[in-house]
Amino acid sequence: MTLPSTSSRRPVPGVTRRTALSAFALAITAGASSGALAADAWPSHTLRIIVPFAPGGGADGSARVLAEVLGPQLGQSVIVENRPGAGSAIGVMAAAQSKDGHTLLMGSNSMVINPELNPKITYDVARDFDAIGMVSAQPLVLVVPAGSDIRSVADLVAKAKANPGKLSAGNSGTGTLAHLTSELFSIQTGTSLVAVPYKGESALMPDLISGLVSLGFLNLPSVLVHIRSGRLRALAVSSAQPVPELPNVPTFRSLKLESLEVEGWAALLAPKGTIPPEGLMKLDKLLQAALASDIVKKRFTGLGVAPFVKDREATAQYLKAEGERWRQVIKTRGIQPEN
Repeated sequence: MTLPSTSSRRPVPGVTRRTALSAFALAITAGASSGALAADAWPSHTLRIIVPFAPGGGADGSARVLAEVLGPQLGQSVIVENRPGAGSAIGVMAAAQSKDGHTLLMGSNSMVINPELNPKITYDVARDFDAIGMVSAQPLVLVVPAGSDIRSVADLVAKAKANPGKLSAGNSGTGTLAHLTSELFSIQTGTSLVAVPYKGESALMPDLISGLVSLGFLNLPSVLVHIRSGRLRALAVSSAQPVPELPNVPTFRSLKLESLEVEGWAALLAPKGTIPPEGLMKLDKLLQAALASDIVKKRFTGLGVAPFVKDREATAQYLKAEGERWRQVIKTRGIQPEN
């Protein structure tokens, strides 16, 4: 997504985004009572947040913002460690196996999808992790090439039904959120889209723009520049509310396709039983306070994501529901993992 330039803003001497975040963190810490900090023994040294993806993207950016905010509040440095590979499974497994009591995981949709898709992946989210809270979310956008004769979701459904198995839905890899959302679309609309996996959205984009594939369900930041330039046409967004950047694009909910309300989310978790209950409660409260702050909201906007606030219990329930949701899609459509 093309971000608005900040060069025209008048700088405040000595103030940067990093120092502003640190000041916000210290302000919260100063306002906390000694009774609320009964778990002072934790943390006792540097914390790390494992991000199971390469640097860049919503989960990684969200983790780096939180590391800046949470470090001063916890009285310890917080570092981000990228552990990409196997659709996030490598990083998730590394976090699950960590027993040092100072490791966190920035999880995403893939962490609940992978065990449902691939029996070789043996971690269990509920068994192996303590939920701390949801962090951020971004919608998917259903797009078609600008030269397509499909101008609405109704057009797409009609054409797909008239030409079963002829329309292709490009995605960023088998089992990704983009892939499963296209399969969910087929289920809910009674159509049969052909899934075409690519090695990431950047590999897909040229073929989508040129019309070699018919459509795609892609992350908002990656498609916004192409929609604005007229190379792609947006048909619908998967968020509950209209997207400010695309005010004239309907939501699936408004089109009576509520089941296609999908978010690409990030969540903060800890390996099960490694952080004391008081530490988990502290992280929960600090996370919710950070997500409510104007400075974190602004930083997240720059990343193309929005704060997604749920407490520990609600987060655990949400992750369970997400796993069950995608399990049904995988089963119904007979999706197999890539070799």
